[in-house]
Amino acid sequence: MSVPPPDSDATWHPGGTHSRGEDARLRILRAGLEVFATEGYEGASTRLLARRAGVNLPAIQYYFGSKEGLYEAVVDQIASGMESRMAPVTAEIKAALGDPPTPGVPQRPEILALLLRMLDAFVELIMDRESEDWESRALFFARAEIESAAALEPLYQRVMRRIVEPCTELVARLLNRPAEDAGTTVRALAIIGQVTIFCNRKTQRVLGCRMGAGGADTAAIQAVVREHTQAIFSAPAGDPP
Repeated sequence: MSVPPPDSDATWHPGGTHSRGEDARLRILRAGLEVFATEGYEGASTRLLARRAGVNLPAIQYYFGSKEGLYEAVVDQIASGMESRMAPVTAEIKAALGDPPTPGVPQRPEILALLLRMLDAFVELIMDRESEDWESRALFFARAEIESAAALEPLYQRVMRRIVEPCTELVARLLNRPAEDAGTTVRALAIIGQVTIFCNRKTQRVLGCRMGAGGADTAAIQAVVREHTQAIFSAPAGDPP
């Protein structure tokens, strides 16, 4: 016989434990994001987390092992969402360049078009305010950066794999330089920085927090990022700006 998880709302019955257990786990994850965002890691007690999720205190240990485990699970959930959003364009870039990259193809206009599509997708990801937890995610990262949370390292690695590395490879092709070149990395990060600035809460306040996924403001930001990026690479290949 299965043992029901220590969830205050769950009562075991044949065939019912899994769905109730999954619901409890998701509620704890949601509460974890909200509480870590508003209180920070140190200020988020397990008692507060359990109360916000509507579960008994042992449920956190049952599902995540500890508060640290819950924090890591929140980061993993955010990272997985980011990866799923960026995966199609990343796969397109890998297919075009080869994995590992093969020299000589595709042509420069195709490479620039790939870079612009990746930046478009990144803007959509950053500006997705339709998600009900958008505000919590933004505040979560702001606090995590201040606290220098080691748990964010897996997220940074996945951002590198899905965004920074493909962008750097494309920039390297456009500049006719090695991807490992320091100047290539700096230029790639500067281009990505056109998008990441909109993660900043001060930037959002300046813009009046009027952005919405698929809305005019998102399209306007995409247009400006595209315009800037095309200007950067308007010089002939081999003559880096």
